[in-house]
Amino acid sequence: MFDTIEEELRSKYRGVKKYYFTFIKWFILSVIIGIICGLIGTFFFFCVSGVTKVRQMFPWLIYLLPFAGLLIVFSYRVLGVKNDKGTNLVIKSIRSKDIVPIKMVFLIFTSTSITHLFGGSAGREGAALQIGGGIGTEIGKIFKLDDRGLHVLTMCGMSAVFSALFGTPLTATIFSMEVISVGLMHYSALVPCLFSSILAYEIATYLGVEFEAFKIAQLPQETLFTYGKVIIIGLCCAMVGVIFCLIMHKSSKYIKARIQNQYLLAFMGGIAVIILTLIVGNQDYNGAGTFIIERAIEGEAQWYSFILKIIFTAVTLSCGFKGGEIVPTFFIGATFGCVLGPLVGLPASFSAALCLVGMFCAVVNCPVASLLLSVELFGANRIVLFAIVCAVSYMMSGTYSLYSSQKIMYSKLEPEYINRNAK
Repeated sequence: MFDTIEEELRSKYRGVKKYYFTFIKWFILSVIIGIICGLIGTFFFFCVSGVTKVRQMFPWLIYLLPFAGLLIVFSYRVLGVKNDKGTNLVIKSIRSKDIVPIKMVFLIFTSTSITHLFGGSAGREGAALQIGGGIGTEIGKIFKLDDRGLHVLTMCGMSAVFSALFGTPLTATIFSMEVISVGLMHYSALVPCLFSSILAYEIATYLGVEFEAFKIAQLPQETLFTYGKVIIIGLCCAMVGVIFCLIMHKSSKYIKARIQNQYLLAFMGGIAVIILTLIVGNQDYNGAGTFIIERAIEGEAQWYSFILKIIFTAVTLSCGFKGGEIVPTFFIGATFGCVLGPLVGLPASFSAALCLVGMFCAVVNCPVASLLLSVELFGANRIVLFAIVCAVSYMMSGTYSLYSSQKIMYSKLEPEYINRNAK
């Protein structure tokens, strides 16, 4: 009997020991990732902010956008990347044995900065996920981790650089765990992703990064009528989100099928953005357009702004320029919500914030990360209303996503395992 008890105690001790060892391992690795990604993410933030200021000082730089496109294509060709899958490669690598090459860190860093300098319409988070994923994978290879360990460190890097760029450590933590497979959460990555994300955020803050702070001008009362209005907002966010995803995917396939030479494609894409800019008469839709988002949250936006941003972003990214789709999604959601809100009886400012979050949820299929985003950007006031818009937009966006490598593991309509690629 005593031998049996002793053996059970030893077995439990070995189990506890394994947990402590694993915690220490991921703590050390997450600190390393957090420091490296925090520093690189901060440098990238200042680079993109700096080139944006230069473009605003010298608006004529937009006329060099076609030649910037040629430079981007040339740099990818020189380093042996002919068919860049971008963020889709990072997402897919976590479910497979595909590796994010370290040279992608340099390429996406420089090409995104070039795109912003010369007026391409793109965001930064695509670069953040690729930079972080590449760094995480490389560190995992240095420490000779197995495939599962590499996948966790890839998510760590994604969380860390995302956090350093946007100042939303909790959203960054959950987003990288939630975006890979819709309906499943990679909880084994929670501790390392959280620690690396927080550390990267603190490093960026210490080094002087000033993150966007949005203040909602007017909050509605929580009533049954308000809930109904928010449901309508959620339905509209899902509809616009699906349209945005379709335009991004279809335009890319359509244009690349007709212009197969990447140099010609980038050059013609640059010319198209210049023509669009001249037609509009300003550069509000070039770059990330953060100031337009701020204006929309304050309650001011043109009814057509979200349509123009969809067009500018689709042309820019479909023609070979680099960047991300999330900040344009914020732009589209905020301006659309600012116009839609008064039509359904909600304050324009609050509706802009609501649609920003709802659109994000609709195009990335990450309801938990979206709800955390609402708290980190706008505070916890009216969190129930943000939860409603996230739930509705998530359900009604179906299997559409900005990331075609995203897997829809479980149906949004019923508890059914479907394991389907996103559209």
